[in-house]
Amino acid sequence: MRFQYCPHCGNQLVKKEIGDEGLIPFCEKCKVPLWDMFTISIIAAVVNEQNEVALLRQHYVSATKYVCVAGIMKIGESAEEAVVREIKEEIGLDVEEVKFIKSYPYEKKEMLMLGYKAVVKKADFILSGEVDSVEWVKFENALSLLREGSIGWQLVKQVID
Repeated sequence: MRFQYCPHCGNQLVKKEIGDEGLIPFCEKCKVPLWDMFTISIIAAVVNEQNEVALLRQHYVSATKYVCVAGIMKIGESAEEAVVREIKEEIGLDVEEVKFIKSYPYEKKEMLMLGYKAVVKKADFILSGEVDSVEWVKFENALSLLREGSIGWQLVKQVID
């Protein structure tokens, strides 16, 4: 989100030199800088003890490729809590271990995605309404089902390497 007006008072912002940051939107009335904001979300490569990864079909995301579990962090929860919650909500599995892998800027959606490996026991899925289908996929077949170069692809590649 790029501010043009102050969210506190509604005044139009001016550009002001702020330390090493350069020209930053600034409210002269409230005397506050308003840095660009982005949404923080998680993305998880959900893996089991049989070297498989859970890949989802969500047609509102892609009609042709699979994706990983992902979701927006809620105020008051840690990134790790968001991973556990999203996996339980989307595919109905309980997470045994969560490991941070890497952060991924997603400029197109003004988002920062925090990538995790989440270990679960292999079990049947219980899908939420936002998931069309999900499959356990052997590590060696997973990358071909994801959009090459996508954040999900990068995360799964790093997890299986």
